[in-house]
Amino acid sequence: MRSSVLVALAVLGLFFFGMLSVASAGEQQVYLGDDLKIWDRENLAGGQGVLAGKFAFTRQDAKEDFVIKEIGWLTLPPGASVGMHSHTDNEDAFIIISGEGLFTDSGGIKTKVAEGDIAIARAGDSHALENTGQVPLVFICVIAQR
Repeated sequence: MRSSVLVALAVLGLFFFGMLSVASAGEQQVYLGDDLKIWDRENLAGGQGVLAGKFAFTRQDAKEDFVIKEIGWLTLPPGASVGMHSHTDNEDAFIIISGEGLFTDSGGIKTKVAEGDIAIARAGDSHALENTGQVPLVFICVIAQR
């Protein structure tokens, strides 16, 4: 799993290259795992079960000038899902760390996803995610907005 984390971090850097705003002096740059904010949601967007989340910060916490509005580790237990929902003015990236699932895009196309895969919903897109495996589906979720 360690290599997956390194890959995820590299992908995050590439995904946001050129989009990041310069942090103001004194802005927090490191969010330690033990200090992450717990934000679990049940039946999110009409999905099933609990989506467990540990976040550096959420949309409610992000400053207006931040490009990254939300970033966190998310876990869907077997059989759980995030229902189909749309993004109007932001983008949402899922970086799969472990487990397997089914990603549904705006056109209703379902694609199997597993460790190392990345799924992105751009502004105007819809998406859903379901854990179809026997173990938790763990992924990093990054929501960004210019």
